Amino acid sequence: MEFKIPEAVALEHEELHQQLVKAIEEGGKVGEAAQAVADVLHPHFKKEEEYALPPLGLLSSLLNQDKISPEMKSVLTMTEKLRADLPHMIAEHNDIVMALNNLIDVAKKENKTEFMQFAEKLKLHAKTEEQILYPTAILIGEYLKQKLRT
Repeated sequence: MEFKIPEAVALEHEELHQQLVKAIEEGGKVGEAAQAVADVLHPHFKKEEEYALPPLGLLSSLLNQDKISPEMKSVLTMTEKLRADLPHMIAEHNDIVMALNNLIDVAKKENKTEFMQFAEKLKLHAKTEEQILYPTAILIGEYLKQKLRT
């Protein structure tokens, strides 16, 4: 069974990526600082897209008991991997936030408020993942373990 990242989350990731590319293309100190963000962010985004966010695609189906199927059990590989890697994912967020804080400082010095706002938005996105998305993905796995016991 294929698990898709919810469209809203996927679109947000794409928007953040596009804004980061714009900051890199700005060049100069802002571009350098943005590239440093990209260097820590892109490997992290790949992990999220591989196993942290796809389980969230099951949320709507889990609302209806009749839609829970044994095929959903394969999502447990992702949720268990996320649970095991959660401390590392949080540590990566800390590295990303440090790079974003540097981008904010550089953008502030160059009076580039657009890139300051982008960096703040990405920091909020990381908190949303830590406080809502990652725990929800893990809970989906726990819920399915209970529902699919036979």
